[in-house]
Amino acid sequence: MLLRQMKYFAAVVDCNSFTEAAEQCYISQSAISQQIQALEKELGVQLIVRRNRSFSLTPAGEYFHRQCRLTLDEIDSICRETVRIGQADESRLRIGYPKNYSGRELHEAVAEFSGLYPEIAIDIVAGTHEELYDLIRFGGVDLVINDQRRAFSDEYENFILKECDCFAEISGNNPLADQVRLTLDELKRTPCILITPPEQRDTEQNYYRDTLGFAGNFLFAENLEEGRLMVLGNRGFLPIENVGTLPPVMSTTKRIPLFKGERPIKRNICAFWLKHATNYYIEEFATTLHRLIEQREA
Repeated sequence: MLLRQMKYFAAVVDCNSFTEAAEQCYISQSAISQQIQALEKELGVQLIVRRNRSFSLTPAGEYFHRQCRLTLDEIDSICRETVRIGQADESRLRIGYPKNYSGRELHEAVAEFSGLYPEIAIDIVAGTHEELYDLIRFGGVDLVINDQRRAFSDEYENFILKECDCFAEISGNNPLADQVRLTLDELKRTPCILITPPEQRDTEQNYYRDTLGFAGNFLFAENLEEGRLMVLGNRGFLPIENVGTLPPVMSTTKRIPLFKGERPIKRNICAFWLKHATNYYIEEFATTLHRLIEQREA
């Protein structure tokens, strides 16, 4: 059985016409009829019942058409992915993640993915929410791990990795450090430390204040390490999303659940990538990261 015969048969059924199918396949009507007859002879069953200028499918023909479509679609997908892999840009997976991310699962996902696909180089960049949004929007990366701040867009694959709890990392010398939970109202006199570069400070501050309800003053750090050093110096608290396995805090620091009133603060952490640029490796990495996070939770 030739793949070409399967394409001809699927075209005839999809077009509901031998003439249109022949034009679509760039062959004569008699040639496409002969190829389908040869296919029926090889299978030993009748696929099409011909009636003058019309035809219908036998039960075997209906089954064969469904399987043809699945097979042909899969072959098309394999061919597209093969071309992608063969192109220079497709031998690289570019990933963006938040500057305040500290879960171990991202590192484990990179290691596992690299072991399975050593031919794919991985580039990783950290950024703020807005920096990551611009990177994925303008093609600077293939996939970003980011918190959800906007309504999901149809232009992107919006793969929720986890609805996570939020914590405040605070110095053990702070009077609030002995509490089992902290509300935003209780923290309004303690500065909130945000991980962001100078040009993004207003954006981050406005989001935490206006959308999440954080009150009081804000301090800023360039990276997570600097933010945690500020916590150790009892300069403020650091909001942290519980994505996967967080590293243990130092004995002089406490990590306490964050609440807004009586309700815990929760955030969606997602993997985002452009639908038109999707490929197997992006999906595989996102699935791997999600599985590792779920395993930790279990």
